[in-house]
Amino acid sequence: MRPTWRSLVVCFGLLVPAVVWPQFEAWSVSGALLLALFGYDYFICQGGVALQVVREVAPNLSVNREHEVRLRVLSGSDRTLRVAVIDEVPDHCLVHGLPARLRLAPKQTAEVVYRLTPTHRGDGVFGRVICLVTSPLGLWQSREAHLQNDRVRVYPDFAAIAGYVELLSDRQTVRLGIKKSQRRGEGLEFHQLREYRAGDTLRQIDWKATSRRSELISREYEEERDQRVLFLIDSGRRMRTRDQQLSHFDHALNGMLLLAYVALRQGDSVGLKLFGTDRKWVPPQRGVGSVNLLLNETYAVHSGSEQADYVTAAEELMGHERKRALVILMTNLREEDADLLPALRLLRQRHVVVLANLRERVLDETLQARPRGFKDALRLASTYDYLAARKHHQAQCMSVANAVLDCTPEQLPSQVVNAYWQIKRSGKL
Repeated sequence: MRPTWRSLVVCFGLLVPAVVWPQFEAWSVSGALLLALFGYDYFICQGGVALQVVREVAPNLSVNREHEVRLRVLSGSDRTLRVAVIDEVPDHCLVHGLPARLRLAPKQTAEVVYRLTPTHRGDGVFGRVICLVTSPLGLWQSREAHLQNDRVRVYPDFAAIAGYVELLSDRQTVRLGIKKSQRRGEGLEFHQLREYRAGDTLRQIDWKATSRRSELISREYEEERDQRVLFLIDSGRRMRTRDQQLSHFDHALNGMLLLAYVALRQGDSVGLKLFGTDRKWVPPQRGVGSVNLLLNETYAVHSGSEQADYVTAAEELMGHERKRALVILMTNLREEDADLLPALRLLRQRHVVVLANLRERVLDETLQARPRGFKDALRLASTYDYLAARKHHQAQCMSVANAVLDCTPEQLPSQVVNAYWQIKRSGKL
């Protein structure tokens, strides 16, 4: 039990006149009456109100996405209650809609809905639901704690996968920045014959079937299945760089999950190797359900302070995987990373290699901003120097890797998917 702001105002309002006019004989009577009111209000509030609280929250949450949490509050009291509801949420979460204030009629149930945005992957635990009940006269407030130890898992952003499902057709995926390149070369299997459609090339037309049916018939192809996609993701100190709420490592996991879903739907198998601070090897798996395996293997993994060793990671991957595969290396490289080129050469001996190099968004913002003083001009000049050195280093990588992507974290998912389509449909695998 604790006094409310109203009780403090009432006491202060009575004390000040009593000090100013102490000769007024009614102060003792007023004080006794006030004390009786305080005691009566305390006695009623002290008796308890028999609240019941139930929390409803999804067991799996997505990082940096807003989720709804529902609290159902049931009153067992015979009087109307004024209740303030506070929930103890997991660490590293942004909350909107708390504390919530309710007015509960006798035996009534009310619902509190607030929004929760996790900013950190891993396991999370909700604690107590705290209800602050105000007394009938508003002079006291009782505190009730209801233990609701709900455990949740905060996964990488799998909402991008759900968005891809909705935008699955060729025309709609353009809205995600994903475009399928024109088929050419090998790596395609005949699927079926069908009626000619606008946009089909002359090479697709089956002239024998066309002559038999007296109408244009086209051959339909599909990408060769059971190819391998391996993700090689840096979990070292470079990937701790943050753009808004998420680190570059988080963005790399989000891009990995989207491309893994696309590749698994094509019948390919997907594997993962983390190197740097956290090391993990997930052998190639087939089937769309393997996305759940990747989620469970990565949701609690974070980048650390250790420097990534590209050559060792390449040697270990070559030992793990002896079949030809598409290797996508995600990192944030610097000019001083001299061991990257030997690692790329080693991987190219057997695999098709794509280097996805993350670029801090603040670099683009600095180039677009107009200098307003000497410090801004220095910052702009140093940014140009840094990007020139970065471009030179990437040009060296282009001579070794099959493709080099230079992208901000927001661009990463669509660019790696586009690179996958281009390589798969070019027949390089």
